[in-house]
Amino acid sequence: MARAAVPGAAGEQEAREKGFFGRFFTFLREVIGELKKVVTPTRRELFNYVVIVLVFVAFMLLLISGLDFVFGQGAFWLFGNGTAGPQ
Repeated sequence: MARAAVPGAAGEQEAREKGFFGRFFTFLREVIGELKKVVTPTRRELFNYVVIVLVFVAFMLLLISGLDFVFGQGAFWLFGNGTAGPQ
Protein backbone atom coordinates (compact mmCIF):
# COMPACT_ATOMS: atom_id res chain seq x y z
CA MET A 1 0.00 0.00 0.00
CA ALA A 2 1.54 3.31 -1.12
CA ARG A 3 1.32 6.40 1.05
CA ALA A 4 -0.29 9.45 -0.50
CA ALA A 5 2.03 12.39 -0.98
CA VAL A 6 1.37 15.18 1.47
CA PRO A 7 1.53 18.62 -0.16
CA GLY A 8 4.31 20.70 1.31
CA ALA A 9 5.94 17.76 3.09
CA ALA A 10 9.10 18.03 0.99
CA GLY A 11 9.33 21.75 1.74
CA GLU A 12 8.95 21.15 5.46
CA GLN A 13 11.65 18.49 5.44
CA GLU A 14 13.94 20.75 3.44
CA ALA A 15 13.30 23.60 5.89
CA ARG A 16 14.19 21.35 8.83
CA GLU A 17 17.43 20.33 7.10
CA LYS A 18 18.49 23.94 6.43
CA GLY A 19 18.21 25.07 10.02
CA PHE A 20 17.42 28.53 11.32
CA PHE A 21 20.14 30.49 9.51
CA GLY A 22 19.55 28.68 6.23
CA ARG A 23 15.86 29.55 6.35
CA PHE A 24 16.69 33.14 7.37
CA PHE A 25 19.07 33.69 4.45
CA THR A 26 16.60 32.06 2.05
CA PHE A 27 13.98 34.50 3.32
CA LEU A 28 16.32 37.47 2.79
CA ARG A 29 17.16 36.28 -0.72
CA GLU A 30 13.45 36.03 -1.58
CA VAL A 31 12.76 39.50 -0.12
CA ILE A 32 15.54 41.03 -2.21
CA GLY A 33 14.17 39.23 -5.29
CA GLU A 34 10.70 40.69 -4.66
CA LEU A 35 12.09 44.19 -4.04
CA LYS A 36 13.80 44.09 -7.44
CA LYS A 37 10.32 43.78 -9.00
CA VAL A 38 9.11 47.04 -7.42
CA VAL A 39 8.57 49.87 -9.90
CA THR A 40 8.87 53.46 -8.65
CA PRO A 41 6.03 55.66 -9.93
CA THR A 42 6.84 58.61 -12.16
CA ARG A 43 6.44 62.16 -10.88
CA ARG A 44 3.13 62.53 -12.78
CA GLU A 45 1.75 59.23 -11.42
CA LEU A 46 2.77 60.19 -7.89
CA PHE A 47 1.07 63.59 -8.24
CA ASN A 48 -2.12 61.91 -9.53
CA TYR A 49 -2.13 59.44 -6.61
CA VAL A 50 -1.67 62.24 -4.06
CA VAL A 51 -4.51 64.27 -5.59
CA ILE A 52 -6.82 61.25 -5.62
CA VAL A 53 -6.07 60.49 -1.97
CA LEU A 54 -6.61 64.11 -0.90
CA VAL A 55 -9.93 64.32 -2.77
CA PHE A 56 -11.07 61.06 -1.19
CA VAL A 57 -10.08 62.22 2.31
CA ALA A 58 -11.90 65.55 1.81
CA PHE A 59 -15.01 63.70 0.61
CA MET A 60 -14.96 61.36 3.60
CA LEU A 61 -14.42 64.32 5.96
CA LEU A 62 -17.48 66.08 4.54
CA LEU A 63 -19.57 62.90 4.60
CA ILE A 64 -18.74 62.05 8.20
CA SER A 65 -19.17 65.66 9.33
CA GLY A 66 -22.56 65.82 7.62
CA LEU A 67 -23.72 62.57 9.16
CA ASP A 68 -22.51 63.71 12.59
CA PHE A 69 -24.48 66.95 12.24
CA VAL A 70 -27.65 65.14 11.08
CA PHE A 71 -27.52 62.54 13.87
CA GLY A 72 -26.72 65.25 16.43
CA GLN A 73 -29.72 67.31 15.35
CA GLY A 74 -31.84 64.16 15.47
CA ALA A 75 -30.67 63.44 19.02
CA PHE A 76 -31.47 67.04 20.09
CA TRP A 77 -34.93 66.74 18.51
CA LEU A 78 -35.57 63.38 20.15
CA PHE A 79 -34.12 64.00 23.62
CA GLY A 80 -34.04 67.78 23.89
CA ASN A 81 -30.99 69.97 24.35
CA GLY A 82 -30.18 68.83 27.89
CA THR A 83 -31.85 71.60 29.84
CA ALA A 84 -34.47 70.76 32.45
CA GLY A 85 -38.08 71.26 31.42
CA PRO A 86 -40.58 73.50 33.21
CA GLN A 87 -41.05 72.65 36.86
